[in-house]
Amino acid sequence: MSDDTPDPTPAAKPDPVEPPQPDEPTPMPQPKKPRTPNLALRRLKAGFKPSRGQAIVAVVLALVACMAVVQVRVNRADDGYQNARREDLIAILDGLGQNTRRLESEIAELEERKNSLSSSADKAQTAREQAEAQVRVLGILAGTLPAQGPGVRITLNDPDGKMTSSNLLDAIEELRDAGAEAIQINGSARVVASTDFVDESPGIRIDGQKVNSPYVIEAIGESHNLAEAASFPGGLVSEVTGPQVGGTAEVTELALVQITALHAPEEHRYARPAPSPTK
Repeated sequence: MSDDTPDPTPAAKPDPVEPPQPDEPTPMPQPKKPRTPNLALRRLKAGFKPSRGQAIVAVVLALVACMAVVQVRVNRADDGYQNARREDLIAILDGLGQNTRRLESEIAELEERKNSLSSSADKAQTAREQAEAQVRVLGILAGTLPAQGPGVRITLNDPDGKMTSSNLLDAIEELRDAGAEAIQINGSARVVASTDFVDESPGIRIDGQKVNSPYVIEAIGESHNLAEAASFPGGLVSEVTGPQVGGTAEVTELALVQITALHAPEEHRYARPAPSPTK
């Protein structure tokens, strides 16, 4: 065969050349929009800045809240009297009334002494007399002088020897709360602030002195208030006559009670009178 035979495979056509595209214009930056002021936000911020009037109102409200809390606490403290019986409340009021009258009497006496010192020609003599009267009063309170006046006599029988020093101490405290000014037991033991009670079965030792049943307590004060304090429900009489002791109690109001037992004062080891304050 001759080499002049044409090649049946067609020749590849060249790719068409695209015409050049014109350059696209660069986008221009858009101008920023001005910010619109947020009036709501400004008003909210302004609301958090209290004025002087608002500050005063806040302080007043805080004080009212404190007063309300205090009142609630006081009311809760007084809830203990809501369940008390009528007789108990009457006895408590009688005791408070007695204390009030005693304090008013002391105030009137001090005012009278003050006026007497101011108007007396011989102030030294008046002051001396008042000092002697004060010594007598303090002697009664300290148990170094005898005393007499209206009061009560309480007789406690303890046949089984079950009374303890705590029972007797409770009786003394109830009488003191009712306004007793001088107390003695069995005519030989004077009760003062420093008196101690010790169990010594049978019997009780008071300031080192042994006393036995029946225990006779004599106290000077307003007789009716003292008798009510001893007969107070759940008090001395109930405690002695109850099943725990099983004794008897007799309370007698007297127009005159004479207390002759004296307390021997002991010299203080550490306490000394403080100097008078200077103006």
